Amino acid sequence: MPAVAGLACVAALFAIGLVAVAIGRSRAGTTVVYGASLLVSAIVLLFALTHLILASPPASVTLPLGLPWIGAHFRIDALAAFFLIIVNLGGAIASIYALGYGAHEASPLRVLPFYPAFLGAMNLVVLADDAFVFLLSWEFMSLVSWGMVVAHHRVAANVRAGYIYLVMASFGTLCLFLAFGVLAGTGGQYSFAAMRAGQLTPALALIAGTLTLIGAGSKAGIVPLHVWLPLAHPAAPGHVSALLSGVMTKVGVYGFIRVVFDLIGEPTPYAGLIVAAIGGITAALGVLYALMQHDLKRLLAYHTVENIGIIFIGLGLALAFRANGIEWAAALALAAALFHVFNHSVFKSLLFFGAGSVLMATGERDMEHLGGLIHRMPHTAFAFLIGCMAISALPPLNGFVSEWLTFQAILVSPQLPQWGLKLVIPAVGALLALSAALAAACFVKAFGVTFLGRARSNAAQAAHEVDQFQRVAMFVLVTLCILAGIFPGFVIDALAPVTRALVGGTMPQQAFLPWLSVVPIVASRSSYNGLLILLFLVGSATLTAAIIHRFATRATRRSPIWDCGFPLASPVAQYTSSSFAMPIRRVFGASVFRVREQLDMPPPGAMRAGHFQVRVFDPAWFAIYGPIARSVRSTGIFLNRIQFLTIRSYLTLVFGALVVLLLVVAAWR
Repeated sequence: MPAVAGLACVAALFAIGLVAVAIGRSRAGTTVVYGASLLVSAIVLLFALTHLILASPPASVTLPLGLPWIGAHFRIDALAAFFLIIVNLGGAIASIYALGYGAHEASPLRVLPFYPAFLGAMNLVVLADDAFVFLLSWEFMSLVSWGMVVAHHRVAANVRAGYIYLVMASFGTLCLFLAFGVLAGTGGQYSFAAMRAGQLTPALALIAGTLTLIGAGSKAGIVPLHVWLPLAHPAAPGHVSALLSGVMTKVGVYGFIRVVFDLIGEPTPYAGLIVAAIGGITAALGVLYALMQHDLKRLLAYHTVENIGIIFIGLGLALAFRANGIEWAAALALAAALFHVFNHSVFKSLLFFGAGSVLMATGERDMEHLGGLIHRMPHTAFAFLIGCMAISALPPLNGFVSEWLTFQAILVSPQLPQWGLKLVIPAVGALLALSAALAAACFVKAFGVTFLGRARSNAAQAAHEVDQFQRVAMFVLVTLCILAGIFPGFVIDALAPVTRALVGGTMPQQAFLPWLSVVPIVASRSSYNGLLILLFLVGSATLTAAIIHRFATRATRRSPIWDCGFPLASPVAQYTSSSFAMPIRRVFGASVFRVREQLDMPPPGAMRAGHFQVRVFDPAWFAIYGPIARSVRSTGIFLNRIQFLTIRSYLTLVFGALVVLLLVVAAWR
């Protein structure tokens, strides 16, 4: 894919955003904007797929814009092509979904101009080949996505979510700005080609890597920089939530990979240890936070944190293996991380589409007010179930393959010579296993409380299936979840140019192995075959049904029906979201969540109702952001007093500052 064609498509997306300002209020505005965005995203997707599959050489272009002495550089290589696929696959399918969902927006003009600009900004970040263009695109991506987060600005919680998102985005951009300053060095060479050619000392490489981890990690959602994510993602419209969670967080992952794997140079082994440890903690805490949520979209947002942790585990392992010269293991770990990038973009978009459809059909996000939707929204329920199975890493769906590959990389970690890695990586593997088990429990809760049982409210009782555009978008993603799980070898082979460029090795070719098996190392060690698992599941289910129908008695019997453990026909007697989470809350409540329980039990004979309230707090607010906010407020109050001093006091301050500066100059000499 020529870089010029990519830039032309980005320009087209920006032009669509300008057109949306003019036609956004018309009846055809939604169809035109989302239809055009779909077309442009599909074109970029096709070009990027061709570039990656054919392993085309990198293509560059320089425009006379940007910084005066270097211009604006753009480049597409294997890594950029892969992430262009992620961005534009998500953008194309979200545009299909939005053709139906956007028609029900009360104020479409608050979303339409920002939507194509958001897609264009994400594409521009991936195509950027110098620090100026990268940071400009990165900040523009944050600003236009903020506009969609606060689209429903009359809800106070959405305004707060937008404010926190903007603060965290600005902080992340600042860290990336400093990281690029370190990489550019005293020569001020801000093109990525010059940064690749430069040689950093180990201390400067550590500083640049740390700043990049903070800056890109805040956009991706690693702990403890995740606090904006569960606030902003639920606030946005359904198709935008899918892009924020399924796509934009991957642009944050791209920023980390581009700088750490491509620009900084050779890593130290303990850089991989730090990244993998942060990934393990992020995965475990993300799924634990998700289990505590009642809001369906907030649950999905927290679960994005968990999957970002899984991706960073793979990236950390790849760094550790690469630093020790074990290219084949580094390729395995990096392929696992990139495969999970693709998988998460697919099944998380699917789940957010399902949550958006539930919200549109019922007006509710609180799972305690839902239930029984499988009878009223059968297509949405089936699609959401496939997404739940995929994100829970159940074979033969795609989520299982990437997590299984990550475990395979962990199992070869004893080959690393450093004792710190030998001790920490197994602990990270244990955290990954814990998060995988808890993810299954989390989505049993999400699907069961939302779609099964009896309707818990009139809104759930009156729900109806969504339109064909939304169903088509969801079932396209369902198909991808199944195909990537059954035929993962083709995805792994497509990633070979990326792993070869970044770690100097590739996984063995997988596409033509017998029965389309996946053998990440050697056949005697481990293998996976999604096709055989699918055939076994279908065959065993068919055989079981045939045996039951053939040999079951046809006699009619009457007996009391099984009432699932509760005798009342009221929906309040059903298992609730809080009931699912209670055992986990009892175990981790005091240490992880700072749970506060309030019980108001009436005395015997009193007729008033009892009340039980549980409040779960994210410790990051207490340990980090709360003290920072209080310090900023105290400093602001103190500085505010300076505005009301007398002339005598101002002159005294100026004189004191002058004396201090003269002392500093004297000491410096």
